Amino acid sequence: MPKMKTKGGAKKRFRITGTGKIKRKHAFKSHILTKKSKKRKRNLGYDAIVCKADEKNVKRLLAMK
Repeated sequence: MPKMKTKGGAKKRFRITGTGKIKRKHAFKSHILTKKSKKRKRNLGYDAIVCKADEKNVKRLLAMK
C-alpha cells in the first residue's frame, strides 16, 4: 500500500511540538480588529494546543501514525 500523503492545508496550519502535541493558531485575528479589545487581540496572537478530541483527525491529515 502506498504512503499516505500529507494534506497541504493541514501542513500550513499545524506544527508538532517536541513532546508530540499539535500547535495551532487562533482564528479571528486577520481583520475587523477595531472592535476587539487589546487583551483579546493579544491573546489571539499566542499559539494554542489542539484539543484531545480533534487530535486524532489532525494527525490523520498530517499523515502521522
